[in-house]
Amino acid sequence: MLQSYFDTENNRYKTFELPGAKPHYNPDRPGQVEHIFLGLSLDIPNKKYHGSCSITLTPIRNGIERLNLDAVNLDIQSVQMDGKEQTFDYDGEQLSIQLDSPTEVDKRIVITIAYSVDKPQRGIYFIQPDKHYPNKPSQVWTQGEDEDSRFWFPCFDYPGQLSTSEIRIRVPKHLIAISNGELIATEEQGSDKIYHWSQKQVHPTYLMTIAVGDFAEIRDEWNGIPVTYYVEKSREKDAKRSMGKTPRMIQFLSEKYGFSYPYPKYAQVCVDDFIFGGMENTSATLLTDRCLLDEKAALDNRNTESLVVHELAHQWFGDLVVIKHWSHAWIKEGMASYSEVMWTEHEYGTQEAAYYLLLQARSYQTEDSDRYRRPMVTHVYREAIELYDHHIYEKGSCVYHMIRAQLGEDLFWKAIQTFVQDNAHKTVETVDLLRAIEKATGRNLLFLFDQYVYRGGHPDFKVAYSWDGESKLAKVTVTQTQASAVSPNSSDLFDLKIPIGFGYKQGDEPVKLKTFAVRVHEPEQSFYFPVDEKPQFISFDVGNHFLKTVSLEYPLPELKAQLEFDPNPISRIFAVEALAKKGSLEAIKVLSAALKNDPFWGVRVEVAKQLAEIHLDQVFDELVVGLKDNSSYVRRAAVEALAKIKQNESYKALKKLLEVGDPSYYVETAATRALGAIAAATTDEKPKEEKVIKLLKSVLEEKAGWNEVVRSGAIAGLAELKTSEAALNLVMEYTKLGVPQLLRLAAIRALGKISIGQTSANVERVLDLLTEISKDTFFLTQLAVVTALGQMETPRAIGILQALADQTPDGRIRRYAEEEISKVQKNIGSEGAIRQLRSELDQIRQQNQELRSRLEYLEARSNPSST
Repeated sequence: MLQSYFDTENNRYKTFELPGAKPHYNPDRPGQVEHIFLGLSLDIPNKKYHGSCSITLTPIRNGIERLNLDAVNLDIQSVQMDGKEQTFDYDGEQLSIQLDSPTEVDKRIVITIAYSVDKPQRGIYFIQPDKHYPNKPSQVWTQGEDEDSRFWFPCFDYPGQLSTSEIRIRVPKHLIAISNGELIATEEQGSDKIYHWSQKQVHPTYLMTIAVGDFAEIRDEWNGIPVTYYVEKSREKDAKRSMGKTPRMIQFLSEKYGFSYPYPKYAQVCVDDFIFGGMENTSATLLTDRCLLDEKAALDNRNTESLVVHELAHQWFGDLVVIKHWSHAWIKEGMASYSEVMWTEHEYGTQEAAYYLLLQARSYQTEDSDRYRRPMVTHVYREAIELYDHHIYEKGSCVYHMIRAQLGEDLFWKAIQTFVQDNAHKTVETVDLLRAIEKATGRNLLFLFDQYVYRGGHPDFKVAYSWDGESKLAKVTVTQTQASAVSPNSSDLFDLKIPIGFGYKQGDEPVKLKTFAVRVHEPEQSFYFPVDEKPQFISFDVGNHFLKTVSLEYPLPELKAQLEFDPNPISRIFAVEALAKKGSLEAIKVLSAALKNDPFWGVRVEVAKQLAEIHLDQVFDELVVGLKDNSSYVRRAAVEALAKIKQNESYKALKKLLEVGDPSYYVETAATRALGAIAAATTDEKPKEEKVIKLLKSVLEEKAGWNEVVRSGAIAGLAELKTSEAALNLVMEYTKLGVPQLLRLAAIRALGKISIGQTSANVERVLDLLTEISKDTFFLTQLAVVTALGQMETPRAIGILQALADQTPDGRIRRYAEEEISKVQKNIGSEGAIRQLRSELDQIRQQNQELRSRLEYLEARSNPSST
């Protein structure tokens, strides 16, 4: 049996490779594709079209007699070479063309394929109103990444081939058609209009696009280059609110990358039912219309701003500089994700950027611990889309940040600009980035890439500190806990030079840090630092540049000083986590002060989260203060924390908040979800349960609004009432066709959670409903079904998941379904015994909390001098 390359020695991490994974390589190139011309005539009401695809190819070898093109589920009518009919074979996936004249080196040929497509399932999407959704717009749009362009036109569908392109598309006169490059001509023919677009800069097939709809066009510009936003009519204000910073972003990225925006226009088209957040098609980005913000959503939603700058960054990283193979996708996705951090820093400051990067790191770390561990660069997979995970986006962003920290500001940007300038309109691999860094700076960062890019994982540090007053030595012990169970030579160990700072604060003077750099490379090391006086706090990895986890084992006074004085917000957050682990009234006091006084909202958010982890009754009084915070992010965190403190006082406070309302959609959403969670845990009384259901039902009936976030929160609140048939019935009502799509998806997902405590008959009802809904071919609906089934505790859920995995044409759904099967297998265990054990543990924990709370209170009273 072949051991997976991705398994660690002690098999603590799940493998990325699923059965059927194999090495993938780009195919041999018959020549250089110079140009692709598409002529398309759409029949939108019938969801079909006729197409003509002409591929201009310059052969690089003599004697090629057969060309193989990617073409899936196309109806191929004829193939010509230079105007002459050619013989071809087609198996539904590959179009094999027998050339009647073998190729000659550098003698250009034109292959023209006439084809049609009827009711496509992938690649090109026809969106139309129907009896359930009569107000849905009529739109057509494409999605090529990773290998879906082959579903809407025949091509050499891999990123290593770059060519210019042209698309001529016939649509009904009242619609607009947007594509790559410049609009070189329009022509009206009867009730139709023909749009002719030309992309003069080379790009890969997966970035070719069309978007058709009855759009409003909002015009902007940057340095004379048109910047346009296309949205559904009536949403013009939302468009400007959501995308209006684009010209400033283009200026910012042009300067940072050292390469002026390279295309003749930049269009952003917001489309209905888009399956991703956005797609960076060359000069014509497609975005989900869910990113459009109303006034209230714009108060505390920066996701749209991040999405806009992410897709824009791809115009350089991905479109101008193209990856040669999917295995190197982190180069572009990591930089686009890091551009979100850079823009946050530029627009909102260094503390906000540091916190944004921390959230990215956590996103990757959750995938690493809960889903699988893998190298960022691997060519072993089943489908390339599997690579598009948190390892290449968020971990990729963290790697770019580490490169920046290693090189320093000036050399980092010199290296990035060298990489872009040297590789503009070319394809790259990871080694090309290393070469550009060395060329621009003389630095060899292979050691960093070997540890973070070419293998999986990151260091998990435990840091302890003690002070020897007699010798005036500070002792810091660093343990790499990810490697503590294996030999000192384990490949799990990291070898890094980490700065450790000792902090001093006097009066109103700025904090002084005395910093030493140490090499951390063994499972456990102790370092001794001569300092003139005892430090008030210790800062491990000053600046927090390395991707890692940190557990601080410092005495309480040092943690308190770190939380109060450390200028770096991430260091303060590490102190918050360590203080919460102390779990004492003294720790609560320190955290409570930070919740009121810390100048940065991100730290206050983390304080609220960590207070909820301290199982003492006194936490409620400290947390409820957060509901009045000026920052909606902190109010939301306080609500979510109160949901974990399942007391009647929490219920009353959040019920009042919901009745009064909050300026933020997200705070109200969190409150609706929390009310269900608290009610489910604090009472067995049916009357109170009925009141909660009535309250959440009123939210569902009255709070329809932006992206259905508040009503989705009410659905999540109902899902907490796992033993309530009335709650289940209400959730099921919202899974019906005709319910606004985002709310319906939330209800489908909620079926899994609410099923756990239901009767056998009700569980069967849920399974029957999910079986029926799983027949829907829409990507987001299937994903919701998979998510629901993955939370269930019955063997029948496995059967439905397996059927979905076997039948879906989508590799992403197949992978998710297979991963959820193993979750259900774990969930099943001995259902009754596990549930009983959970219940008993919860009761013991509650009794323990009451005892500890009284003890802490008595101790505090007997020691009035404690601070």
